[in-house]
Amino acid sequence: MFNESQIAREIEREMSAVLDGSQMKKLHDCLARVMGGSEIANPPSNDALLKDFLNAKSVEGCSSRTIQYYTATLEHFVSSLAVPLHAVGTSEVRTYLASRAAAGSVSNITLDNIRRVVSSFFSWLEEEEIIYKSPVKRIKKIRSVAAVKPVITDEEMEVIRDSCRSLRDKAIIDLLASTGMRVGELVRLNRADIDFEARECVVHGKGNKQRKVYFDAKAKIHLQGYLEQRYDQNPALFVSLNAPFKSLNIGGVESKLREIGRGSAGIRLHPHKFRRTMATRAIDKGMPIEQVQVLLGHSKIDTTLCYAMVDQQNVKRSHSKFMS
Repeated sequence: MFNESQIAREIEREMSAVLDGSQMKKLHDCLARVMGGSEIANPPSNDALLKDFLNAKSVEGCSSRTIQYYTATLEHFVSSLAVPLHAVGTSEVRTYLASRAAAGSVSNITLDNIRRVVSSFFSWLEEEEIIYKSPVKRIKKIRSVAAVKPVITDEEMEVIRDSCRSLRDKAIIDLLASTGMRVGELVRLNRADIDFEARECVVHGKGNKQRKVYFDAKAKIHLQGYLEQRYDQNPALFVSLNAPFKSLNIGGVESKLREIGRGSAGIRLHPHKFRRTMATRAIDKGMPIEQVQVLLGHSKIDTTLCYAMVDQQNVKRSHSKFMS
């Protein structure tokens, strides 16, 4: 036999398929009132649930940058709510997204990123049985115009190398260009991680997943030259040029790339541009997309396709080859 609390939970579970968040809240309150309510406790506060979610993401291995983005995005969303999270319906989420769009301060790409973060939060609440159904499930992906993002040409690559004022910077440029690794993976590398004979190294990607990446002869020569002239004891692969030779962080690499770009005829330079260029060239030269996916450390092949821009001239040549 079920007790009253179990009966109430079963009623709520059955009705969750046809009721939204606010209706489920009314049903919950009604059952609590009719059945005494002592065992049908309300969930923790919105702020407490948000804190629990962020802790869960941290335990799952999300980077500090991801946690910061989740925190800023969800704190803004939660602060806009006038009801508990378990009472939020699809209409409240749509109203919030519409208000962000109306403010004109975010693009459709950013707006869809907000939708995905909010959806992740509610999916977690559903898994934790705080709510029965995520109100974001009915909200479709927000479409945006897919801008063609430029890659680094061979000529630009030579100009960029010529703009480097140290072997360290050349080594960073060539390692990013040949491996396609993330900047966060680059700064976590130690000298001992590099296998010069095999021209490979193991990087720690998102979620602490490990994978091998491979670098070319130019990267090997510049990296060896850079390490041979170092006399510090820091095990990190890349450090500051001056004492006390601290390990480079993500911000330091990004800042240095922007500086090199400005000295390279005003080329806009950032780590992801090397990653996108590597993926595009690999696909254009015939590397199977599944292998590019492995090199970049993507869990979904769709992500790889988003990074790589297929050269239209190659498409035209293939059309002439196969269709003529």
